Amino acid sequence: MKRLARLAAAVSAVALTALVPNSVLAWGSTGHRFIGELAMKALPAELPAFLHTPQAALDVGEYSREPDRSKGAGRVHDADRDPGHFLDLNDDGTVLGGPPLAALPATRAEFDAAVRKAGADSWKSGYLPYSIIDRWEQLARSMAYWRVLSAAEANPAWSAHRAFFAADRRRREAQILVTIGELSHFVGDGSQPLHVTVHFNGWGDFPNPDGYTTAKIHGPFESDLVQAQVTEAMVAARMTPPRDCHCALPKEVGDYLAATGALVVPLYKLEKAGGLANGDPRGAAFAADRIAVGASELRDLIAEAWRVSAAQTLGYKPNAVSVADVVAGKTDPYAMLYGID
Repeated sequence: MKRLARLAAAVSAVALTALVPNSVLAWGSTGHRFIGELAMKALPAELPAFLHTPQAALDVGEYSREPDRSKGAGRVHDADRDPGHFLDLNDDGTVLGGPPLAALPATRAEFDAAVRKAGADSWKSGYLPYSIIDRWEQLARSMAYWRVLSAAEANPAWSAHRAFFAADRRRREAQILVTIGELSHFVGDGSQPLHVTVHFNGWGDFPNPDGYTTAKIHGPFESDLVQAQVTEAMVAARMTPPRDCHCALPKEVGDYLAATGALVVPLYKLEKAGGLANGDPRGAAFAADRIAVGASELRDLIAEAWRVSAAQTLGYKPNAVSVADVVAGKTDPYAMLYGID
């Protein structure tokens, strides 16, 4: 059965059974909460104070779940968004025989064309890398607006519009938390090996000389096992130190997903050895490691979005402004922000 048909069947089953805890579509609620909350708690001090509050961490943890909670909204919604949660990689590292993960096209349109050339399309292969990049780009943009609004609000020379600047800053802060939650979700999906492989729920109809399971292990691994055996403390202890890739974002995302994909066979070997059985500490440790990688990656991507936001230009001519000029007090951003056409 094709992947999307199997996922659609799973969605229908969930709806009919009134929110059963198993989900074959992503880390369960527990894993996604851990990733969002722990990343926020570990943000560098240089980021704005509103991101460092306990409430912000709790909010992002809940928003991290939203891309899954919205499933079932309707055929158009689900058909468009569901493939954004995964990427089907063959064992050779290509997307269903099309572009390799290390050389993904720059846009989704180009990606879809490349996959179609190989006889598939992005609705079947998934497009997870572009979900991550899209949300990161939106986050950096929103952070640029926050910088401008905060500087404008604090500048006495522009006090005539301070009430607007303050209100819009608060709106922007709310938007930023939602966007971080969405980014958290897709980064979290990218830390789960079964989200970056054709062997996404059992080995499937592929050569299987090592006798890996063909049972549906996706939900039991990422949801039941995590909820029963993984704690926030386990994940926090496994988070890695902050790092900066010093590379373009597509490479950062490609390397991240490639590292996850390298663990597909080890996960199946672990299952074969009994490591995913109830109570076996090996499965809990494996899952905690992967969730910690997701939380660490999210923390670093948020920090990078903040740094990049300082160099952006916002709006359109003749009202376009650079963040740096507003922060320096050189340009009043009201016309750009309020939208004087």
